[in-house]
Amino acid sequence: MLEFIDLEGIEEVLLTKWKQIRVNIVAPLLRVAVLICLIMIVMIFVEKVFVGFICLVVKVFKLKPEKRYRWEPMRPETSDLEIGVLSYPMVLIQIPMYNEKEVYKLSIRAVCNLDWPSDRMIIQVLDDSTDPVVKDLVGLECEIWKSRGLNINHEVRNNRKGYKAGALKDGMLHYSVKDCEYVAIFDADFQPESDFLKRTVPFLIHNSEIALVQTRWKFVNANECMMTRMQEMSLDYHFKIEQEAGSSAFSFFGFNGTAGIWRISTIADAGGWKDRTTVEDMDLAVRSSLDGCKFVYAGDVKVKCELPSTFKAFRYQQHRWSCGPANLFKKMILEIIANKKVSTWKKIHLIYNFFFVGKIVAHTSTYIFYCIVIPLSVLIPEAEIPLWGVAYIPTIITLLKSVGTPRLFLHWSIHNIFDINDLNARNLFYLMNSSFHLVIPWVLFENVMSLHRIKAATTGFLDVGRVNEWIVTTKLGDGSKTKPSMEVIVKNAKDLRDAKVIDPLLGDYKKPQART
Repeated sequence: MLEFIDLEGIEEVLLTKWKQIRVNIVAPLLRVAVLICLIMIVMIFVEKVFVGFICLVVKVFKLKPEKRYRWEPMRPETSDLEIGVLSYPMVLIQIPMYNEKEVYKLSIRAVCNLDWPSDRMIIQVLDDSTDPVVKDLVGLECEIWKSRGLNINHEVRNNRKGYKAGALKDGMLHYSVKDCEYVAIFDADFQPESDFLKRTVPFLIHNSEIALVQTRWKFVNANECMMTRMQEMSLDYHFKIEQEAGSSAFSFFGFNGTAGIWRISTIADAGGWKDRTTVEDMDLAVRSSLDGCKFVYAGDVKVKCELPSTFKAFRYQQHRWSCGPANLFKKMILEIIANKKVSTWKKIHLIYNFFFVGKIVAHTSTYIFYCIVIPLSVLIPEAEIPLWGVAYIPTIITLLKSVGTPRLFLHWSIHNIFDINDLNARNLFYLMNSSFHLVIPWVLFENVMSLHRIKAATTGFLDVGRVNEWIVTTKLGDGSKTKPSMEVIVKNAKDLRDAKVIDPLLGDYKKPQART
């Protein structure tokens, strides 16, 4: 019976049918997908060129925040209370944490060493830890610093309602906070330099329209592994380009949740902290912006912190960072449109640039175009993709995103700094300190993570599944052990009261010039 089956004929029929389906159904659908993806790629390209141009102008004309806004150094403390200590406003410092056994000392120690009058500063360690051992250790650390004259309180809740937003909100309800004008927030692994307040508070004192001063993150464990190096590349672009452009052009950007200082009255006017999404920081920033407030990004002020060094921790973090904004966009889009306090230009920036392109299109196009459409176009020759869409624009976008990390390029000025005259030695130094070889792995890594991000963004936009999942990013404290922000000699390991600082928290810096 098999002798009468024409296998070649069947194969030819199947190929003919497949060609008809491919030409009449698959190819047209793929062409539509290509068109949509090309539009998204162009949107991202225009956005990257725009923010890059703004940052270039800021760099060329040296338009630092101290030039755009009034900034005057704090008066030195003197015996005359009227011009001395009382010229320093009351500042609340909040350190939210949850089972941070490896890093809890870092932020507490750094905050307690801030160069600010101790009687003009209130420190709240907002401890939601469920581990009794960790809770006791944090309490002991607070007692040690309190015995040294610091106004530090270990605030413990009996529940985790609202997670970080709930802890920050409850901390603001304490009676002792009523005299505070500003609040600085640091996560458990963040270590501000001792001059942090002196460099940020003047913006708030002399400019009533400014509600937030955000500073830059400096990663202590960026060289720990390839994953942390690639995270550094992405986050450096976010801070150096996106935050700088938002601050300079629109006086708005998303609060990063830590390493920033707020005007307390602004938080109250905007409705306080809300836990309706997992991005309470962005939620507050958008609401404050809709009230007409301005934000300043002080990129010269850097706060040390730790990057997730395990893929599990990084994945949970990215889920929260992708799901939360999409969920917030869904809940606030009508509120943004109906707002009467801000200009149409700012509304367009919020809806189109900040949310739609930055939080949705960026994730969608990366995965669908590079991981699905382009591979399918190889199998479906009828759906052609122009070379500019496959190579030129993506390459330019990659280069534009790479400029945030200086190590991607050769720093020829190193010759003058280190007086390296030998060409071979210089080239070896550049090779060892460059991240250029990570560009391709970085692109591939971002494409892989785009699947996770688009899934999280979809979950957030549809408000389903793990939309409100909050898993604290695990910190190992390894970066602080290899590159400590300060070294402490302890005579008695059980008691830090006699600790002696031998390496100051801050390095030398040039005092910014006040605007005349």
